[in-house]
Amino acid sequence: MWESENESVDGRDYGNSVLTSSKHGVKPDGFELRGQSWYVDTDVPSDLQVQVGDVYFHLHKYPLLSRSGKVNRILYESRNPELNKIVLDDLPGGSDAFELAAKFCYGVAVDLTAANISGLRCAAEYLEMTEDLEEGNLIFKTEAFLSYVVLSSWRDSIAVLKSCEKLSPWAENLQIVRRCSESIAWKACANPKGIRWAYTGKPPKDSSPKWNDMDSSPSRNQQVPPDWWFEDVSLLRIDHFVRVVTAIKVKGMKFELIGAAIMHYAAKWLPGLISDAAGAGDEGISNGRTINIGSISSSWRGGLHMIVAGTKDELSTVQAKDQRMIIESLISIIPPQKDSVSCSFLLRLLRMANMLKVAPALVTELEKRVGMQFEQATLADLLIPSYGKSETMYDVDLVQRLLEHFLVQEQTESSSPSRQSFSDKHMYDGSHRIANPNAKMRVARLVDSYLTEVSRDRDLSLTKFQVLAEALPESARTCDDGLYRAIDSYLKAHPMLSEHERKRLCRLMDCQKLSIDACMHAAQNERLPLRVVVQVLFSEQLKISNTIANSSLKEAAECYYQPLISNRKSLLEGTPQSFQEGWTAAKKDINTLKFELNSVKTKYNELQNDMENLQKQFDRLVKQKQTSAWSSGWKKLSKFTKMTGLENQNTGPQLPNPAEQPRKTPRRWRNSIS
Repeated sequence: MWESENESVDGRDYGNSVLTSSKHGVKPDGFELRGQSWYVDTDVPSDLQVQVGDVYFHLHKYPLLSRSGKVNRILYESRNPELNKIVLDDLPGGSDAFELAAKFCYGVAVDLTAANISGLRCAAEYLEMTEDLEEGNLIFKTEAFLSYVVLSSWRDSIAVLKSCEKLSPWAENLQIVRRCSESIAWKACANPKGIRWAYTGKPPKDSSPKWNDMDSSPSRNQQVPPDWWFEDVSLLRIDHFVRVVTAIKVKGMKFELIGAAIMHYAAKWLPGLISDAAGAGDEGISNGRTINIGSISSSWRGGLHMIVAGTKDELSTVQAKDQRMIIESLISIIPPQKDSVSCSFLLRLLRMANMLKVAPALVTELEKRVGMQFEQATLADLLIPSYGKSETMYDVDLVQRLLEHFLVQEQTESSSPSRQSFSDKHMYDGSHRIANPNAKMRVARLVDSYLTEVSRDRDLSLTKFQVLAEALPESARTCDDGLYRAIDSYLKAHPMLSEHERKRLCRLMDCQKLSIDACMHAAQNERLPLRVVVQVLFSEQLKISNTIANSSLKEAAECYYQPLISNRKSLLEGTPQSFQEGWTAAKKDINTLKFELNSVKTKYNELQNDMENLQKQFDRLVKQKQTSAWSSGWKKLSKFTKMTGLENQNTGPQLPNPAEQPRKTPRRWRNSIS
């Protein structure tokens, strides 16, 4: 913490942080508390009773009238000179602040500290203790102490801002909150060379840095951690924490540190949010466990006792409202840069936002933030319950929206990779953020794992499963083993699907993208349609052919380059032992794969032969059905007609065929003698 060497500020008008009054109408020896009443220790009897809450002050009119415009106006407006009792229930700071103000009016020394200065300043404003009534009145004295003592000290600024939690709206109107927030922000962003770091492992009150340029202790050269201010700032209430973080943003602090401070604050006030235990925070929601933040930080007084977990019925209205306010405030101050906070933190925040029904606009903004870094998510963080929004166990629609935001962001970055805002350039020191080409592949694996997990839910419809599986482009999946695992899990959990629905489900995967193990499993999977099994075997046959062709080309190349090596023994001697062992293991794997490929090829040939036999039997049955009695009768009749014609030709006179008769020669005329 920042601390002045001498915060007493000797020589000022209020000397040694003790307020005194130079004029005394009534000179008391002190104040005395009797039960719930304060009495002035003097011989002059009291003529005015002031009630503040449950506490009564038996005072005198003249000391108050000489310094308080509020008391003057109350007595004047009453038109009753005999009035001897007034009630100030709305006085900021309560009876403690009025006690100090009354002592100041009587000239009793008052010690000003960071714990009482804010209440006393608000009470002085309420009582209208201005310079018009008396020079050096209470407003002037408290303002001087705030400006010259409190705002120059880190520790006092934190303490005063903490004490302002019960003084709204007076502390806001008097700019106490704003000034303290800016003072804290300035010190958090300042160069830490002038800060003396005591020891990191000590409690916060002893480990805070101190402002001392003249210090020459060896600890001054110790490097100050950049997060030294996290713990002190996290003690503040959420609205004051937002004011401090906003002021720190204006000062230009790195967005990574701001995001880390926000996560530190959430870890302190919402411990179930950042829990790394088993279940990734699901324990706090599923088993109804209640955590009281008061047991974590004893310095919290009169604020938000956070209920991190529990069912919706167990959360009271006030507790749910407090939690909702913290979630909404944290969402609104997260820096816009991509990696300012982790994706896991955003998803856990989104889980609580859905449970507590945070404003839809903020939830949508949070979903877009998750989509910016969706490739960093884990399966445990994605398993967000639906909280009654749908019949399914998990909120599949939410994951669908997150995936859509991710794809939109990827498309935007790929279409305009050089576009970058000025603030991003400043934060990234002028370097452009390049989109990771493997982000879609990681998201595809994540989505396939999520589908495998949620497919066990019997209430998950086939349409939702299909829409989420088809949301990613085909290029995102180089291997469809994860998708096949999800499809098989869905078929196992939904045995009543029709044949058409099973075929529709299996169209989601590409059989050519399945590995050998997945193909072996699919070939023996009875839940898959027969057509899909045949496609798997056919694609595996193509892989085998390609593998054999590639291996043949590789062997030919090895034979071509073999004369370049003198002998195999010299090659082995020049090869490291680790490479030789790796090559031996690789050869074993290759032989195993070849054996599996041959087995698959044999099974494929057997199935092909069986299919040909079935086709022949089918063709034979079809031919038998086509030969009916009507057609056989006509065949017999035609056969009988032919036989009768042949018999007639054998028994009757054979007429010569005109074509076979010899051609007639022209008749010759003989010459007669006679």
